[in-house]
Amino acid sequence: MHPIPSGTRDVLPDEMRELRAITDAMLGVFHEAGYGEVYTPALELESVLRTGDADAARPAYRLFDETGQVLVLRSDMTIPIARVVATRYADVEPPLRLCYLQRAYRAVRPQRGEAREQLQAGIELFGAGTPEGTAEAITLCARALGAAGLRGYRIALGSAGLYPALLDEAGVHGEARAALLHELVTRDFVGLAREVRALDADERLVTVPQLRGGLEVLEAAGDAAGALRELHGLLPADVQERIIFDLGLLRDLGYYTGAIFEVLDPALGVALGGGGRYDELLGRFGRPLPAVGWTLEVGRVHVALVGERRG
Repeated sequence: MHPIPSGTRDVLPDEMRELRAITDAMLGVFHEAGYGEVYTPALELESVLRTGDADAARPAYRLFDETGQVLVLRSDMTIPIARVVATRYADVEPPLRLCYLQRAYRAVRPQRGEAREQLQAGIELFGAGTPEGTAEAITLCARALGAAGLRGYRIALGSAGLYPALLDEAGVHGEARAALLHELVTRDFVGLAREVRALDADERLVTVPQLRGGLEVLEAAGDAAGALRELHGLLPADVQERIIFDLGLLRDLGYYTGAIFEVLDPALGVALGGGGRYDELLGRFGRPLPAVGWTLEVGRVHVALVGERRG
């Protein structure tokens, strides 16, 4: 046996043809919508990733170059593309529509069968405000999934600001706040309930994030409800049918500021991808612009597609 690194895999011709068909279909949707494809180096300076988000600089691989600078294999595409926009498009009037098909490298637990090396397809829209820009991004995500042949998917939609607003109302700050957010990001509702009750805090901190469903669940969302309802109203009818509101949705990257979403499919037990608004990220690189984007893990889309066909 000649092993390969954990969390990586070889792809043989039959599967490669199917993956290529998926990516060609997605890129066709991106290009038709006016998104230009970009390519960025797999290696980034660790300092650049930390400028974008300290939490994002959790690389699977870190090394030193000949000058002693710390280099890492990128863990997502949003921060590298934000760097590109702030430097290479510094004087270009927005909106800017960019897409990509590239590999990213995540620190994972290989014993769970997770991929350390991921082929990602996605888009980033810079300079388009909310809710119109967000509606464009979600609609494009649905169109890309449809072009790839997926039929049973749903889009879980929430807000990165919802639970922090509830914590503010409940007066939860500091280490206790961080503990609750951790339990929510990991979807550990038992742990969340334990932490909330240990604080003797508002029980809504447990009940609200467990609400999932249609427009009716927004009544419990407070100030975020209006924005989510307005966003929903801007989506085409066929995309609205795909939406499930998830009031406890949080993503594990710290730069999201508004609407966030994940793509789910019953043929696979994990999210196929996701994204959301990150209106403050570009400002960290010197060019403040509102932004929204998303990524799909092509390997997971392929597995879900095979599962749907067999079902």
